[in-house]
Amino acid sequence: MTRRHVAFEVLGEGCAGSLDEATGKIGLLIISGGNETRAGAFGGQARLAARIAAAGYPVFRFDRRGIGDSEGANRSYRNSGEDIAAALATFRREVPAMQRVVAFGNCDGASAIVLHRNVTFDAQVLANPWVFEESISTDMAPAEVRERYASRLKDPRQWLRLLRGEFSLAKLLRGLSQAAASQPANSLAAGIAGLSGPTRILIARRDRTGRAFMESWDRSDPLLQIHENADHGFSGDALKWLEMQLISTLEETDKLDMG
Repeated sequence: MTRRHVAFEVLGEGCAGSLDEATGKIGLLIISGGNETRAGAFGGQARLAARIAAAGYPVFRFDRRGIGDSEGANRSYRNSGEDIAAALATFRREVPAMQRVVAFGNCDGASAIVLHRNVTFDAQVLANPWVFEESISTDMAPAEVRERYASRLKDPRQWLRLLRGEFSLAKLLRGLSQAAASQPANSLAAGIAGLSGPTRILIARRDRTGRAFMESWDRSDPLLQIHENADHGFSGDALKWLEMQLISTLEETDKLDMG
């Protein structure tokens, strides 16, 4: 397996990518979540790319504009469609024998795949899709907030504290409002339904973002795969599970009717 760095441009601004080469005809494009660089948290993405490439599938990772080694301003995942499109075009140019591409994103990287539907893939793997509204506090997922406040409201001592003015009624009301916010954004739910090709949704049970997504998703949906002990970055033993989920999707994509 060979890894090489690849430079490309997005609207005239220089961006950095990393290509793990392999001989397979199906490739994996990794889209970073948050403000992570293409190395990912503690190098997890780099290790994952190496393992997928060792299984025979080329992998491309990149820093969107304003992140890591790339130039320009950070426009967030909501405005990363041009970055994703340029990375996909670069991947295809660098691996001309590649016939199909699977996209993988975690957190708002997953939401970016859904949001920017003008960039199409042959399949996609969405891990812990980001569903929080930016105007809502994201300290805890709605399920966690509900559990916390339900416990407090059952305790007479908490009511006495409220009457004595020892904690804020306004804060309590904001918390209850957040507890009611359990539905993913309509655009995300509709976007997932409108994706073409095989789709998998991976949830790390120990991740609050994953739990927030599951709040309003049909848990019997065959698209949904849950790892009970995984954290947000699928570290430790969960990395092998993530690897197998991706390879399974790549294999499934390889078997699609070429039409």
